[in-house]
Amino acid sequence: TMGCCGSSEREWKPLEDRSCTDIPWLIIFALFCIGMACIAGFSISTGAASRLISGYDSYGNTCGQKNSKIEGVELSGRDQTDNKYVFFLDPCNIDILNRKIKSMALCVSRCPDIELKTYTDVKKFALQNGSELCSYDIPVSKYPSHGERSKKCPKLPVPPSNSLPVFHRCTPVDISCYAQFAEAFVTFVSDNSMLHRVIAGVMASKEIIMGLCVLALVLSIILMVVIRYISVVLVWILTALVVLGSIGGTGVLWWLYVDHRTNLTDQTGTSPTPQQQVATDNVQALLVYAIFATVFTVILLLLLFFMRKRVALTITLFHVAGKVFTHLPLLALQPFWTFLSLMLFWVSWLGVLLFLGTAGSPVQSEEAGLVEYRISGPLQYMVWYHAVGLIWISQFILACQQMTVAGAVVTYYFTRNKSELPMTPIVSSMLCLTRYHLGTVAKGSFIITLVEIPRLILTYIHNQLKGKENACARCMLKSCICCLWCLKKCLMYLNQNAYTATAINSTSFCTSARDAFVILVENALRVATINTVGDFVLFLGKVLIVSCTAFVGVLSLNYQRDYTVWVLPLLIVCLFSWLVAHCFLSVFEIVVDVLFLCFAVDTKHNDGSPGREFYMDKALMVRRRVGGWVGDYAFVFTLCYFGYISIW
Repeated sequence: TMGCCGSSEREWKPLEDRSCTDIPWLIIFALFCIGMACIAGFSISTGAASRLISGYDSYGNTCGQKNSKIEGVELSGRDQTDNKYVFFLDPCNIDILNRKIKSMALCVSRCPDIELKTYTDVKKFALQNGSELCSYDIPVSKYPSHGERSKKCPKLPVPPSNSLPVFHRCTPVDISCYAQFAEAFVTFVSDNSMLHRVIAGVMASKEIIMGLCVLALVLSIILMVVIRYISVVLVWILTALVVLGSIGGTGVLWWLYVDHRTNLTDQTGTSPTPQQQVATDNVQALLVYAIFATVFTVILLLLLFFMRKRVALTITLFHVAGKVFTHLPLLALQPFWTFLSLMLFWVSWLGVLLFLGTAGSPVQSEEAGLVEYRISGPLQYMVWYHAVGLIWISQFILACQQMTVAGAVVTYYFTRNKSELPMTPIVSSMLCLTRYHLGTVAKGSFIITLVEIPRLILTYIHNQLKGKENACARCMLKSCICCLWCLKKCLMYLNQNAYTATAINSTSFCTSARDAFVILVENALRVATINTVGDFVLFLGKVLIVSCTAFVGVLSLNYQRDYTVWVLPLLIVCLFSWLVAHCFLSVFEIVVDVLFLCFAVDTKHNDGSPGREFYMDKALMVRRRVGGWVGDYAFVFTLCYFGYISIW
């Protein structure tokens, strides 16, 4: 195995030898995961889980259980077995900066379900229900007259509240005091009748919404199979739109030039005015624009003529990718497993993060004397460790999907007799990944993590300084964020091809990345064509799925005359259908990229002679020699043209 900086060319040996790759990185990743598990264990063992779920009062007592005495806190160590709910004396006193309620909290046996307007009402509620809403050191009989009732009793009037499910917190029924967290939402729903109609429409149409979501799922799966038949149509639609748009835009510019020049000629003979000077400048500008657009339109027409074979290669790859899905139907299930894995990890990660928020040792604040649990010393860096784990493990799960798909497609491509394919190539690829290449996936995902962390930090700083920094600092921050985002996208594309090279040759990440990079550079213009045309075709596929789902949704909602507001149900359906289409067509995009790298390797190392026969599909054999120097250099002008269109 060669290192990252090796210069001699290696021979590609598809599927011949299998060996473990990047074992040190697998060990590092395993140790990192053990660290994540230790953080979760620490937060649970220190009582953070029970404090998070059951809640605790301002004296450090966990509600619903017996408690130990905290040194220096007089009212700690109480038996709160019968007091299972957390009650805030002033639930609307919100600290937006620290995202918490700045109010004394008590453990009570029952949340007040009616409004209490006076301290006499608070006293009656305590006597009738046994739920004391003032601090433990104030007797119930002295609620109306105690000197510290303004600090240690609830703020009047006490709003009616209900306990949250699972998390035993008394939450006011009227949540208007939380409006500062969602001002835009409150403004939108200020018309209660409109809000009620929207919610009623969603609840009444929930069956239709679920049915339409299933329809989007089915359409996405069908599209992955039939896109090979409609890709030609989609590509020619793209070509027609570009040609018509260019010719139409050029024609409009010339028409505007002639019209403005005619009007200017009619005004000659009169004394020049500032308006005429502006009109003269406009005529000259229109002439420059029209000439510029004409030149680019002519170049574009020539490009389309010379680039037709490269576009045909993209269409052929889509056709073969459709065949892959017919031979490997389990590929369609990859988004399910990835989504399920990510959801399970994110839920567990969020749970541990919440546990960490209540972990640590009790600390009594100097201002109000209230007890809070804080992590001190080196343990406070566990939160940062946990945050890095979110990025690395999420990228690891996504990389596992890429490696699994790449392994299955590589097996399909480099198996001459398709009847000799494994019974379940996807399962075989997953087993191969688990046995040999987890270290490679860990290393690739770590590289993405190294780029993602500073990008997120800069984004956070930019959001925190919004409205405070000067224009130069804002521009620099946005430029850095944009550069890191572009670097991330480039690395993700290189990583994906490195995984494909690993699936072919069973080489380490660095070696595979170098080999894949060499192949991609040698076929740079083909890569650019496939990425531009292919991405647009897949984008049209997503639009097609969303449009069809929305159309069926309109017909369904129109058929059910009970619904008065369609906006929110249709938005939910369109958003879900777009996400589903993106997940499934992303897998299709991975298949196309893997097929292209296999095709490039095949054409480089085989020539069809005895002993060096091609592995490729017959449809690809027709396209293996496309282009020439004219098409190669023509594509550079294509990129310039699209850049001009973007700026324009």
